[in-house]
Amino acid sequence: MSYLRGRSPWGALGLAGLLAVAGPVFAFALPGLESFVRIEPGRWQLRDSAGAPRSICLRDPIALVQLEHAAISCEQEVVAGDKAGATVQYSCPGRGYGHTSIRIETPRLARIDTQGLIDGRPFSYRVEARKVGAC
Repeated sequence: MSYLRGRSPWGALGLAGLLAVAGPVFAFALPGLESFVRIEPGRWQLRDSAGAPRSICLRDPIALVQLEHAAISCEQEVVAGDKAGATVQYSCPGRGYGHTSIRIETPRLARIDTQGLIDGRPFSYRVEARKVGAC
């Protein structure tokens, strides 16, 4: 299991920065999240089961783990990971927690199942995340 303590999903260096600096070393730096190196940065559209789209500029694939807790510093634990995706649980002191499973279909398509609690409100949904262009 890997702990990514206090890591903001929108941090300045983030995973994309690690990839640019470390390249293939990433697989050793974040055990269980090796599959995330396949995800292409750029403009991604998130579409839930009701079909409502939301767009994000994805610079760091780790951001897909904390869709409801974006820009909040949380402790993350990789529960399971393989070449096709990962399951991560995280806790954001004073703000809530989450449990997210990401299945990476291609570098431009992922399926995300997330649930948890944010500021006392529960959330649970599935989204299809698809790269649609550059940021």
